[in-house]
Amino acid sequence: MDNDCVVVGASFAGLTCAIALARAGMRTTVLEKKTDAGAKLHTTGIIVKDAIDQVAMLDRIPADLVRRVAGVRLYAPNLQHVDLAAPGYYFLTTDTPQLMRWLASLAEEAGASVRYRALFRGATRLQSGFDLGEFGTTRFLVGADGPSSPVARALGLGKNRQFLFGLEHEYSGLELPHSDRLHCFVDRHLAPGYIGWLAASPGGVQAGLARRVRHPRRPAVDAMDGFLDKIAPIFDVRGIRPTSVRAGMIPCGGVVRPAAARRVLLTGDAAGMVSPVTAGGIHNALKHGLAAGHAIADYLNGKCEDPSAWFVNSYPRFRTKRLLRLLFDHFQSDMLFNLFLHTRAIRSAASIVYFHHKGVFDPQVRQPDLEGGTERVRGSPARRT
Repeated sequence: MDNDCVVVGASFAGLTCAIALARAGMRTTVLEKKTDAGAKLHTTGIIVKDAIDQVAMLDRIPADLVRRVAGVRLYAPNLQHVDLAAPGYYFLTTDTPQLMRWLASLAEEAGASVRYRALFRGATRLQSGFDLGEFGTTRFLVGADGPSSPVARALGLGKNRQFLFGLEHEYSGLELPHSDRLHCFVDRHLAPGYIGWLAASPGGVQAGLARRVRHPRRPAVDAMDGFLDKIAPIFDVRGIRPTSVRAGMIPCGGVVRPAAARRVLLTGDAAGMVSPVTAGGIHNALKHGLAAGHAIADYLNGKCEDPSAWFVNSYPRFRTKRLLRLLFDHFQSDMLFNLFLHTRAIRSAASIVYFHHKGVFDPQVRQPDLEGGTERVRGSPARRT
């Protein structure tokens, strides 16, 4: 065999899986169709504290690639807001292209071969693995190749069937007021089924929204213009050209079935390992990608059974979040959100969504009424923190 394992997709899940495999001495190749790991991304790149706590390699992230955000400012459709926080909890916004390149460099340092402009075209089963044509043979195959996984299609594995469509602008060199908060906006008209957001990144500000894809993509682009108009009293970037634009499909239906077959495993977005409510998938991608690499290495070294038979049992079920997704899809009401923003019910739901039950209203922060007057802020030069 040319390879012990081939990983398709230089994603968060794919690269951490490759790092674990290569560090275990496995001959590992990553196939990535893009020109480099940081090109044409579809993710906001926000890392939750749980990932920092559970994935030790993140301790080594270069300081200039991340920015700490302490809590959430949740806005009702009428722009009244409430601040939410949890003791010791925080998020890291990232310079996502450079973060992905950093992860790819870790994989290469560990001994993995990362091949760019390498398009996976299919796999033929062999007695002890797969024939990948021009990419040789492999004993094990991992699909970490996005929500419309070619590996899943080629080998008859489960498909993601429910999606959001996300669109994000990045504005370099600007500073967001109240940058210690992840600003989240509920608006059924502009972002049905999800939210809009503002976040301070290491080099500027990210502004984006996501919505159910039963609405065509063109209205999603039009909704972005409406969103920028709406948030102008808080942060006005109308007329400022974004430094970069990201867009893409986000699976929100839970883990696909089946997510594995003999000697092949899906992980990350390919497996639907994305929260149905927050659309956050980086934590699960990092954690389960790394664990998959260890499990596959143990199997190839004869220490355990084929992980395709048992490893997917560790994948998240999202039971509560799938219920919240159902409720949000069918009962989202701007009027009710305006009325109940400050209630215990909203606080409890937000605790599940953002802080895994740990969240509370932040007693340190005064809750202003934006209807009585708002501070209108134009994008200003960045102040690094």
